[in-house]
Amino acid sequence: MRRTTRFLWLLPLALAAVLAAAADSVGTRWWRAVSEFASDRYEGRAAATEGYRQAAAWLVSEFAKLGLKPGAGSSFIQPVPFHARQIQEAASSLALVRGGLQEVLHLGEDAYFSLGVDPAPTFQAPAVFAGYGLSIPEAGYDDLAGLDLKGKIAVVLRGGPSSIPPALRAHAQTSRERFPALRRAGAVGIAYILDPKGMDLPWERYDALRFEPAFTLAAPGFGDADGLSLALTINPARAGKWFEGSGHTAAEILDLAAEGKPLPRFPLAWTVRAAVSVSRWQTECGNVVAVLPGSDPKLREEYVVVSAHLDHQGISTPVNGDAVYNGAMDNAAGVASLLEIARALKASPPRRSVVFLAVTAEEKGLLGSRYYAAQPTVPRSAIAANINLDMFLPIHPLKMLTAYGLEESTLGASVRAAAKAAGIRIQTDPEPQRNLFIRSDQYSFIREGIPALSFKFGFEKGSPEEQIQKQWLRQRYHAPSDDAAQPVDLAAAARFNRLMADIVRRVANDPARPRWNPDSFFRRYASAQ
Repeated sequence: MRRTTRFLWLLPLALAAVLAAAADSVGTRWWRAVSEFASDRYEGRAAATEGYRQAAAWLVSEFAKLGLKPGAGSSFIQPVPFHARQIQEAASSLALVRGGLQEVLHLGEDAYFSLGVDPAPTFQAPAVFAGYGLSIPEAGYDDLAGLDLKGKIAVVLRGGPSSIPPALRAHAQTSRERFPALRRAGAVGIAYILDPKGMDLPWERYDALRFEPAFTLAAPGFGDADGLSLALTINPARAGKWFEGSGHTAAEILDLAAEGKPLPRFPLAWTVRAAVSVSRWQTECGNVVAVLPGSDPKLREEYVVVSAHLDHQGISTPVNGDAVYNGAMDNAAGVASLLEIARALKASPPRRSVVFLAVTAEEKGLLGSRYYAAQPTVPRSAIAANINLDMFLPIHPLKMLTAYGLEESTLGASVRAAAKAAGIRIQTDPEPQRNLFIRSDQYSFIREGIPALSFKFGFEKGSPEEQIQKQWLRQRYHAPSDDAAQPVDLAAAARFNRLMADIVRRVANDPARPRWNPDSFFRRYASAQ
């Protein structure tokens, strides 16, 4: 009797040891894949580079080892065509002029050209401050109404009014919404003033990437910026000169925004004059697509897409002598998780089929996922949901999960159930001003009417976890130090991967297809398909 009691008493300890060993193996295997993708041999995996192609080839070999099927016909690669542009800054110039005055702006210090808009060789237009430059008729909000923008450049503060719900506010700030609204109002250009409170990086890190090639999709139907001739990004620390002679100051505008008060709209005293020299070429890069067929004959023709972006920043401006932007957390981590989720599901395939999608050109504006969502390798009507993994930051224990889009669709119920079973708290976006809801690849699927979610490790305001994440953003985000030498919590990463596999399995096994909640703004995209 005593031996039995002692044996039963030891069972929980034995089980805990087994689980700990399993977690360690999952975390260690995941980190090996992260380290592979983040190694210098792939040179930062910039889209359309040899380093990216080699990283994609390694991923294809891993998908094949797991027994997944090619997801793009007979291939694992879906080609994506691009227009590419790169600034020739030595042959370019930017100035503010009025009357006989000319204020020459220093490129890189005062502002830089944003090549998401294909710039005209020469540009001259009066400037108008247009608040946030947003038109949101659903919220009864319109910065452009009654403002004379015809033939002018709209100077706007990056961000949006706090009175607008976060998801809708973030959606309205995308180029797919903002650029057509500006064109309809007659604007010929846009100049963004970055808002310091919403900046993930110091200006120097934004500025350092200005020489990187910019991409747009080279396929019909993707010309958001058609009709605009110039785009600029303005250093908020040097924005004051733009407001000289207008009766307003940059400090006033930033203070109003910080207090959540309405922004004025008014003509600026300056005309913007620019000469822009740009190299242009055509290129191509590939999304990596693999499929795990479903187990249910009735549901296997429907798909849950699990996505992560494979690209990063490549080789760029050196920081502390290091020019390789390895992108370990952003987003080798997410791609390595695709492999762990695929491995977990392969052991017992769910009812629906699962597409594992590693997209290109996320860092260029969600382009690879946008192309796939618009031209998927399976019938678009058969895609039931998207689960996206991007820079989830396993750099502290996983106590809380942030789910972006949690309240928008019935996917939220699956997430809550999985988190409850794992003993993990769940929360919605704690920092809506960062616009994370529309800054990663789930947004491409949302625009096609497909319910989608994205995830990060959560934290409570004022907690040590918040400080750890904030410090990581300051020191490592879009910097060479986001490499495989940084600290990481392998047990937390393993726990996250198991949780994601559970969420995908629940969604793929649910007889009811995910649907938008009745009060979701994004429900309209489903009805429009």
